[in-house]
Amino acid sequence: MEKKRKTRVGRVVSNKMDKTVVVVVETPKRHPLYKKTIRRMARYKAHDENNKCGIGDTVMIAETRPISRDKRWRVAEIITKGEVVEIQPKEIT
Repeated sequence: MEKKRKTRVGRVVSNKMDKTVVVVVETPKRHPLYKKTIRRMARYKAHDENNKCGIGDTVMIAETRPISRDKRWRVAEIITKGEVVEIQPKEIT
C-alpha cells in the first residue's frame, strides 16, 4: 500500500534562488484558553524545476525526498498567478 504524501497550499514570497522558491503556509489555530484565532506561519523551501513561480503566486507543494540541505518539498502545481505591481522610482516623487 502506497502512503499518500503531504501537501500544503501557500504563497510564494521569494524566487531569487535558482530552481528554488520560498513558500509561506499560514495555518489558523484556536488558542486553547483564550479562544482567539492565531495564524501560524511556516516557511518552506520548495523545488521549482523550470523557475515558473513568481512572487505572489499561490502554489501547492508536495513532500518529496531530500533534494538539498533545506529542500524537502517540490512545487506540485501553480494554482493562481500573483499580481506584483512594479513601482518605478520616478513615480514615488
